[in-house]
Amino acid sequence: MNMKPLLLAVIAVAVLGAGGYGMYSLGMRQGMGMSGAAPAAEPGSADAGGEMKAGNADRATGKKVLYWHDPMVPGQKFDKPGKSPFMDMMLVPVYADGDGDQSQVTVSPRVQQSLGVRTAEVTRGTMAPQIEAAGSIAFNERDQYVIQARATGYVEHLHVRATLDRVRQGQPLADLYVPDWVAAQEEFLSVQRMRGADLAALVDGARQRMRQAGMSDEQVQLVEASGKVQPRFTLTAPAGGVIVELMAREGMTVMPGATLFRINGLSTVWANAEVPESQARLLRPGARVQARSPALAATVFNGAVQAILPDVNPNTRTLKARIELANPAAQLAPGMFVSVVLSVDAAQAEPSLLVPTEAIIQTGRRTVVMLADAGGTFRPVDVEIGIESNGRTEVKRGLAAGQRVVVSGQFLVDSEASLKSTTTRMADMPADMSSAVEHNGEGKVEAIGKNAVTLSHGPIPSMQWGAMTMDFGLPAGGLPTAFAPGQTVKFAFTMGNDGAPVLTRIEAIRPARPLADAKTTTKMEKKQ
Repeated sequence: MNMKPLLLAVIAVAVLGAGGYGMYSLGMRQGMGMSGAAPAAEPGSADAGGEMKAGNADRATGKKVLYWHDPMVPGQKFDKPGKSPFMDMMLVPVYADGDGDQSQVTVSPRVQQSLGVRTAEVTRGTMAPQIEAAGSIAFNERDQYVIQARATGYVEHLHVRATLDRVRQGQPLADLYVPDWVAAQEEFLSVQRMRGADLAALVDGARQRMRQAGMSDEQVQLVEASGKVQPRFTLTAPAGGVIVELMAREGMTVMPGATLFRINGLSTVWANAEVPESQARLLRPGARVQARSPALAATVFNGAVQAILPDVNPNTRTLKARIELANPAAQLAPGMFVSVVLSVDAAQAEPSLLVPTEAIIQTGRRTVVMLADAGGTFRPVDVEIGIESNGRTEVKRGLAAGQRVVVSGQFLVDSEASLKSTTTRMADMPADMSSAVEHNGEGKVEAIGKNAVTLSHGPIPSMQWGAMTMDFGLPAGGLPTAFAPGQTVKFAFTMGNDGAPVLTRIEAIRPARPLADAKTTTKMEKKQ
């Protein structure tokens, strides 16, 4: 065979190939040099003209960029692209037409009707709030009386024998015998019986000595009118109320200044109401109050704020408002629970944006409303709220008058928007972040399908999974043909972008026994 023609053909092919590659490389260099074209920039990235900033048009999309944000923290805005300070991902541009806001979700009118989505307009108005608070009844400490012994004596008889007994004004409390008063009274009566001129000074001196001994003006007048010594006298209640302290007992000796009774009136009582710290600034002393008690549901007690006590409860973050309530029938007793409604003067309120309270979503870290845009589009908006009253809440920041917010079904819409934002964030992750972590496990092949294999596996600690039977997506190269149901395998998998597990590798531990061998083995085991 003549090899020379064959050798010449091979050399010609090589030369043509090298020449073609050289021409292709030269053409590419010339084309780049002539046109000056650069690779297409990512949306929102810097171009040849300089660094991209908010307000500029994105050359890749031709849309005006409003700002950049992290879809997981949409409330934080940035004026230029870059890496998110919150997550290991690039910031996402938000365009003027709203297409770049990945937290938006569009719901068709039919689905809105199925979900029961209702919206309400953001209005501007003045809210004269009524602050509702809970409180408890206490004695009015300004309506308290103390009865003390004014001289050394003995308690001969008690008319009131227990604390919290009700007493009326002028009711006898106790009979006391005071020996020291006897000498003063006898001296006074002796001087009074004397006859002669210029005795007025002596009589007045004897009268003053009775007062110094501790006798009241009423007791002195009784001795002077009767002309007899009064060694015993009766203590009476200076006002109506209840006995809150009883220190006297029959037969005991009392010393001057000793407290025998303490009486607290019930014509008025205090209601100590716990007012939220954020609303306490609206209260003023003298504000009108209406109170109701579960024990007296049909009765309304009127009163006024007496004072805002300068003491904040660290656990409930509330201030205590002291309210004085009229209690003419003495129906309210200390310790009773009451709910109070405090009226705030409308002159103190300023015009503000108002939304229905049911539109507010509070997550603990954020306060959000679902804003309804045109075309059935919804997006979450962070807001700062103020006071709440009568089903409406004041919005200080985040909304504008005339916008519409979702008041029913917003939790379903918010869940859909959060899911979309999470999906977008996963899609926008860099390659090194989007590559999933590999997890390992052991199990048994239950069934083999066209796109998945069913495995019964044991616990997988890295995923915090218990033992279960589930489907796994096939590896990139497909499942080897040697696998069959019943086979024990080792496997590794990753979680796909759709949240489903996908096998990366699988290998047999113990081959599956043929069906005939399994039946034979079973018969032999039964014979044994």
